[in-house]
Amino acid sequence: MGEAKVKVPLLEVHDLKKHFPIIKGFFNQVVGHVKAVDGVSFDLYEGECLGLVGESGSGKTTVGRTILRALAPTSGKVLFQHGDESVDVASASHDVLKKLRPHMQMIFQDPYASLNPRMTVLDLVGEPLLVNGVTDRKEREKRVQDLLVRVGLKPHFLRRYPHAFSGGQRQRIGIARALALHPKLVVCDEPVSALDVSVQAQALNLLQELQEELGLTYLFVAHDLSVVRHISDRVAVMYVGKIVELSPVDALYEKPMHPYTEALLSAVPVPDPKRKKKRLLLSGEVADPSNAPSGCGFHPRCAYAQERCKQEVPELREIEPGHFSRCHFTETLQLEGQADL
Repeated sequence: MGEAKVKVPLLEVHDLKKHFPIIKGFFNQVVGHVKAVDGVSFDLYEGECLGLVGESGSGKTTVGRTILRALAPTSGKVLFQHGDESVDVASASHDVLKKLRPHMQMIFQDPYASLNPRMTVLDLVGEPLLVNGVTDRKEREKRVQDLLVRVGLKPHFLRRYPHAFSGGQRQRIGIARALALHPKLVVCDEPVSALDVSVQAQALNLLQELQEELGLTYLFVAHDLSVVRHISDRVAVMYVGKIVELSPVDALYEKPMHPYTEALLSAVPVPDPKRKKKRLLLSGEVADPSNAPSGCGFHPRCAYAQERCKQEVPELREIEPGHFSRCHFTETLQLEGQADL
């Protein structure tokens, strides 16, 4: 028997950083940096969905945009498996990026703001095809019609403009546009947060169906933990530019290992008016990424913080197989999960 083939990640992110300069004064001097992403590392395997969650300002959207080089990273590596070679997106030249773009696409949060109101659906969804060499209009029209049917829209919607659609329909147009070039990796930047709850479920089910049909790999950015559990295989929790917990989805909800994850889970409402749920209220505000606290960035809001937390920065450690936590006292804490979310 031959040796088992080692599974290679589609995407490998190593110590990714994105710092925005703070410029002040008449001479535009750099007086500091907003450390939006500050040393993020993870692997993403083909066909997998990794949920990236956290409060507003945690840096999760910046991670997604930096991976696609919509924002140039300050440092770090973003290795994307393209054919038989691994390409560092973070340092790739313009010509190399142009070849990679069709394989890495994004679904945006606001389905209206991301669509040009002066363009028809045919032009919106067909534009990636045109840019990448499909110059025959009839061929583009046929492929756009097929894409619309695939995302649950009628083919005769081709000539309509974005204002003629509901929010859910607009997001389906955005999904069709992202899938036009048959990408391997799709970064979903809070794709359902702007939709009604009933429409959210439809959009999530559609994304799951497309993932199974087309073999897509998702990086799913969200702040709603119940949505993330529905679609993700693993979950990474971010706080002030760092991943504080990374785990298979069920393990994270049943047995969280970081106090911040415990607090996030306690805040998710349960659809049962008779059930009383203990809510863990965090004191203070999210830490300022331009002036992060010393030691553990979460210690000013943590109920379990000790003196060591104020002095020493914790490492992201593997506590159980596949379950990582950035906390000095993970092994001694008894944190409460929310397995029924």
